[in-house]
Amino acid sequence: MPSHHESLEPSPPPQDLIDEVVVRFDAYARARGARDSLFPAAHTSPRQEQRAFDDLQAAITRLRNSTG
Repeated sequence: MPSHHESLEPSPPPQDLIDEVVVRFDAYARARGARDSLFPAAHTSPRQEQRAFDDLQAAITRLRNSTG
């Protein structure tokens, strides 16, 4: 029986969390690279870039919390 401190849902395996960090980093790198793209349609807004960075930070935090 789980204690009241444990989540009812099992936490994802660490490999899933690592994969998420890699995917979020790739999305952030693409957003950052598209900022200065020669093609106007490929540009990202500062808001899109910030969102990608925030998502990356959240994924890293989940990974860190899973190992602690």
